[in-house]
Amino acid sequence: MKHFDVVIVGGGINGCGLLRDLALNGVKTLLIEKGDFSSQTSQSSSKMLHGGIRYLENLDFSLVKEALEEKNLWLKLTPHLCFEREFYLPLYRYSKYAPWMLEAGLFLYDFLSHFQNRPHGMLNAEETLKAIPSIDPKGLKGAGKYYDGIVDDAKLSLECLYDGLLENDVDALNYTEVIETLKLDDGYQVSYKDLLSGNQETIHATFVVFTTGPFTDSLLPKLKIPWKPQLVPSKGIHLWLKHDSIQTTGSVVLTTKDNRVVFVIPQRHAILVGTTETPVDQDIFNISATQKEVDYLISILKQYFPNSNIKEDSIISTFAGVRPLAKEESHSSSLGKVSRHHKIYRPTSHCYVMIGGKYTTFRKMTQELAREIVPRLNYRYKPNLTLNPLRQHSIVPTFSEHDPLNLKMLQKIISTERVKTFDDLISRRLSIIEKAESLKDVMGLSVDQVKNLLKR
Repeated sequence: MKHFDVVIVGGGINGCGLLRDLALNGVKTLLIEKGDFSSQTSQSSSKMLHGGIRYLENLDFSLVKEALEEKNLWLKLTPHLCFEREFYLPLYRYSKYAPWMLEAGLFLYDFLSHFQNRPHGMLNAEETLKAIPSIDPKGLKGAGKYYDGIVDDAKLSLECLYDGLLENDVDALNYTEVIETLKLDDGYQVSYKDLLSGNQETIHATFVVFTTGPFTDSLLPKLKIPWKPQLVPSKGIHLWLKHDSIQTTGSVVLTTKDNRVVFVIPQRHAILVGTTETPVDQDIFNISATQKEVDYLISILKQYFPNSNIKEDSIISTFAGVRPLAKEESHSSSLGKVSRHHKIYRPTSHCYVMIGGKYTTFRKMTQELAREIVPRLNYRYKPNLTLNPLRQHSIVPTFSEHDPLNLKMLQKIISTERVKTFDDLISRRLSIIEKAESLKDVMGLSVDQVKNLLKR
């Protein structure tokens, strides 16, 4: 029976980040993911690396400080995957905060970044209208300006995975489902099934780690792992709009009258709008946006941008994800107030479970877990290894120019970037935001021709 030191179940940002950390420290590691890597929550964020300026209101300074440090680290390590840009916080007569309060908050945000952020600023109404021509001028007092990072969330996960796979005795399987775990004296026996071929295999692992996000509460009991529900799942949806839908020179942060935060972020020749905070009442695997949720975001946009060009055909595509927020003993009824801190559990002597946290702080989260696992395997843990740049970049970059796509490039992507389906290729390796089924032509090849290449 094949043996691994660690089997990671769940291939989102935490699973991929943990695999990289363990692999760099010489740990024989296997990652198993039911869908494609980073195809669920970790590709459904607001595409930001950020400290979480709204968490200052909760006095969560330690989380904001850590997230800002990580944001600025990844801006340096992966400039091909992320970049810094300005964010505007419009102020109206009815806004919750006075201008001096906002300015104090923005100064604190810069302070917690050790002044590594580009410095904030305050704009009057006239300056705000120049920066955001589509914004509603009625009652506008001005805006605060600060800086955060924009990221391709799926590709950062994937490139962490690729980096780990460069090490010896490390592997990762997508479209593979864990169907049974059997506790042994010296670890776990893990059985899994390839969902595309139907093949099954059983291996031995000293440790099993679950980084399964919002699926944790339902999955662990099925696998007979001792577990009580620990999650407060929160659904968030986003819209991709055509670039001319809203006129703005930067990103805009809207604090709605029902106390939600909606981001409007121009990128990729389009505008990303999100997100919502709603309880989950549907199957969360490959979750999608409902018409009611889409209508809600559109109504917010029309309220704040009455002179915008938002029409029925302005929506390019939509996506949704579920945040795996960690339950607290007395959590707030407001999902936006639930802590974004992570938690690590050890339900048995050879099993770990990680839930909660923020995308931006994944390296710190997985490092905490790796720091405990690696010495238990009699390896010496080296925390600075994850500070090195990622060694294998995606063939097609997200935010910069690249050579025209051709058959040779496509074949290389399929052979080196763990692609198994058409959606893997379109959504995560090529970062195309249009609905895949609406694409009539990809790289000079028909959709059917591309699918045939994937079958080879």
